[in-house]
Amino acid sequence: MKSHLIASTSLLGLLATGAALACEAPPPARIDIDANSYYSDAHHSVIDPVLRARNIANTKPIEDFLAEVAKGATAYQLDPKANAADGACALTWLASWAGQKAMLGKLSSEQAYYVRKWTLGGMALSYARLKPAAGAAQQQAIEGWLKTLADATMAHSDAKKGGRNNHYYWEGLAVTAVGGVTGDQRYLGWGRKVFDHAMGQMAADGSLPAEMERAAKALHYQVYATVPLVMIASILDLHDPKLDQIVKFTVAASADPSGIAKATGFEQERVGVLDVTTIYGRHEGKPQEVPAKKQWQPRLGGDLNLPNPLEHLAAPKSQ
Repeated sequence: MKSHLIASTSLLGLLATGAALACEAPPPARIDIDANSYYSDAHHSVIDPVLRARNIANTKPIEDFLAEVAKGATAYQLDPKANAADGACALTWLASWAGQKAMLGKLSSEQAYYVRKWTLGGMALSYARLKPAAGAAQQQAIEGWLKTLADATMAHSDAKKGGRNNHYYWEGLAVTAVGGVTGDQRYLGWGRKVFDHAMGQMAADGSLPAEMERAAKALHYQVYATVPLVMIASILDLHDPKLDQIVKFTVAASADPSGIAKATGFEQERVGVLDVTTIYGRHEGKPQEVPAKKQWQPRLGGDLNLPNPLEHLAAPKSQ
């Protein structure tokens, strides 16, 4: 982890344990979020490289923070004894940002709200891996902060007018993950509301109409929208035939995008579905072959090949 100056004496207190002393100092918390949209067409399918580069630069400190926490959390879950220092370090970083009320300041745009909800979901899922190592004071600080962020996410989402698409589902995952790791039923209930809404949006063939409006990126967003839905279903232990249909359509479209191309009038970019099938397969008792390459997704808590403690795993079904 990169070295940064320690900004407050309260942070020194968080570094008082022996394991945490080996940890690099957490980066200064990002209170405000400056992010911008980078699509240049009405379908939000054509990327403006200049705008995208600006957004990446502005949000990199938050993305880097999330990635480092996910690394420590994944290492700790893989081997709590051997990697205790990694877990302690990740908890120190989370507690540091919690104490500084990170991401609760000014958000510059709707894109900034997207960044916050993606980060919240990833942090909650990483914290689920780390919670057994957290002390009482750390649990209180981190979980209180996650709940405050979840409250802000729900308030922003509920106030939004117009249609709801993949962003709503990722908000649902963020709040559901907070509910799962804290045991707060209010957040789990809100996540169930989002899931039910998504199931109600599904077309008869399993496509999600809002994602089909994304022109050349329709398949990309069909996949992207399905990922949080399968994780919400696993956390809440939901088995829904409509989700089965969504997954079936998404996997088939990934293998052969010609149907979506014909329906939308745009050739589709090839998109893999390992994130979908890995999470869905574990929950439905249909485990997939583990790929040789690590499936690394900080917004989903790190290494997807390592089941998250919040997932409900089913016994493998006979073929």
